[in-house]
Amino acid sequence: MNIKLLRQLIQSPIETGTTSASSEKISQLIADSANLPEKKSIVELGPGTGVFTKQIIQRISSGTLFFCLEINEQFVKDTRSNCPNAIVYHASALDIKKYLLKHNLKHCDCIVSGLPWGLFGQEIQHQLLNEVYDSLESGGKFLAIAYITGLMFKPGIRFKKLLNQKFQKVEKTRIIWGNILPAFIYICTK
Repeated sequence: MNIKLLRQLIQSPIETGTTSASSEKISQLIADSANLPEKKSIVELGPGTGVFTKQIIQRISSGTLFFCLEINEQFVKDTRSNCPNAIVYHASALDIKKYLLKHNLKHCDCIVSGLPWGLFGQEIQHQLLNEVYDSLESGGKFLAIAYITGLMFKPGIRFKKLLNQKFQKVEKTRIIWGNILPAFIYICTK
C-alpha cells in the first residue's frame, strides 16, 4: 500500500479512488488497447501519479497532442514530477472541451481514464460521460479502467450500463489479476 496514496484517499476518497497505483501490466494493457501510435490527440483523465501517463508518452508519435486533467493538486505535482514531458492541467475532467480549445481543437480521438467511476454517484457519472462523449470525434475511443469489485456494486453496474447506452461499441479486455484490485479496461468506440 502506497502511503502517499493512502493519505490522499483519507483526505479526498472520491478524487483518489484507490490505495495503490495501477500495476505495470494494467498500464501496458491500457496503452496497448488504445493504439496510441495512430492517435493525433489524446486526453488522460485522472492520471494520479502518472503510471498510465508514462506508458502513453512512450508510445505516442512526436506530432500527437497529449495532455492530462487532474483535480487533485498533489497528484498534479506527482505526475509532473514523474512525467516531466507531460502537459498536466490542474482541472476537472468536466473541462475537457475547455482544454481542447486551448490547443485549438474541438474534439480528440482518444480519451484514457483512470477515474474511479465505480465510486461516483449517478449525476457525476452522467455529467462526466456526456463530457467524454461530446469531446470525442466520431470513431474516437474512450478507455476506462474498471475494477472487478465494481461489477458487484450499484455505481459500477450503472457505469457499465451507461457505457452500453452511450457508445456504439463497448468491449472489455482480459482481467489483470496481478493488480492490487484486479482490473480490466473498457474500450468504447463513439
